[in-house]
Amino acid sequence: MKPANEILATARQRAVEAQFPYAGAVTPQEAYALLQSDPSVKLIDVRTNAERDWVGRVAIPEPQHGAVQWNVYPGGTPNPHFLDELAQQAQKNDVVLFLCRSGVRSRHAAKMATEHGYGHAFDILEGFEGDKDAEGHRKNVGGWCKAGLPWQGA
Repeated sequence: MKPANEILATARQRAVEAQFPYAGAVTPQEAYALLQSDPSVKLIDVRTNAERDWVGRVAIPEPQHGAVQWNVYPGGTPNPHFLDELAQQAQKNDVVLFLCRSGVRSRHAAKMATEHGYGHAFDILEGFEGDKDAEGHRKNVGGWCKAGLPWQGA
């Protein structure tokens, strides 16, 4: 396992190369390694409560794992309390890893967090379920689940 400083350096380099408006991006495996090596790292799942309840959730201890909906279910409207809820779970100087289904909402969350003073906001590439396969199913092409990382089913 790579040391945390190397993982973060790689993640920051991805941000420079891709011109991300946040600190960087990590693979699911890198995110898990960071969580294992540094208990102050926070994973914030930005999927809806329904997604976590019906699809599953990461199996990481509570102090390191939180949840703040990016969009509210039902309706899919933006969560007007996103930043307030984030502030209850992570400090602005924490390394914060954002996770969603496939890596889209987590990018938006990392960008917004960065714009509001979170200097170490990272996107988890591929998300929890990854992209759809040829049959339209998830969890087969990339993502936290496909990587075999700990999660609990619905």
